[in-house]
Amino acid sequence: MNEYRNGDLIFDVRDEGPTDGEIVVLLHGFPETKESWDGVVPGLVQAGYRVLAPDQRGYSPRARPQGRRAYSADHLVSDVLALADAAGGQRFHVVGHDWGGAAAWYCAMWHPERVRTMTSLATPHPTAMARAKVSSSQLLRSWYMLFYQVPRLPEWSTRTAFGRRRFRDTLVRSGLPEEKLDRYMDLLGEPGAMTAAINWYRAIPFTPPSRLTPVIVPTLYVYATGDFALGSRAADLTGRYVTGPYRYERVDASHWLPEELPAVVTGMILEHVGAG
Repeated sequence: MNEYRNGDLIFDVRDEGPTDGEIVVLLHGFPETKESWDGVVPGLVQAGYRVLAPDQRGYSPRARPQGRRAYSADHLVSDVLALADAAGGQRFHVVGHDWGGAAAWYCAMWHPERVRTMTSLATPHPTAMARAKVSSSQLLRSWYMLFYQVPRLPEWSTRTAFGRRRFRDTLVRSGLPEEKLDRYMDLLGEPGAMTAAINWYRAIPFTPPSRLTPVIVPTLYVYATGDFALGSRAADLTGRYVTGPYRYERVDASHWLPEELPAVVTGMILEHVGAG
């Protein structure tokens, strides 16, 4: 399977491993694509898992709807469930990084009957993140989230030569490997792609705090001590919002865990999904 549907949207997906293996869904973040998992997929496949790594909503050219409401958490979760259904998997392991981690948290919160285990790389539980913004320097670290709420300006800033260079340089300094970033930037240069990616941020208000519940499925959370975007406060609070088996790991790395530490990430995932 190299594509799947959710309603009228068609998503590109990397599908590897035995068709009868337990399914592991890998969800990329911003501004990544499914290529962010290139160093992780082989180890999971070798261990006998069926690995599904989609280009998510807005990143797949044929799954790029208009309007910020189309990128609300309900839709992100619906895309993951549609992928599992297309692969014939009633239950699955879900692993996410950055925004993919947020989608993984939502899947585990709202559909524990479908999720075997949940792993989030970098992204804390949404409630922990909200608390950290009022009890630490996290709000300052999250300034770009506020900037992305502004209509049109963020997209325009990345279309200019200066803005594109600054965006790229910022991500390289944060630890994202240049060879990966260049490929990600190519995709974001497609018509409508940057707006779609930023709409993930603009859709945040459509998920009220009342829907952010504790997670009961086995959960692994990995925090990178060198993360430019996320402070340790939200990471340390996350365990309060997991009532199921919980494992919290801190690693010496940048925000870009799948690209920077693929072997370490693979090992942690395998240990977690095997125990779950």
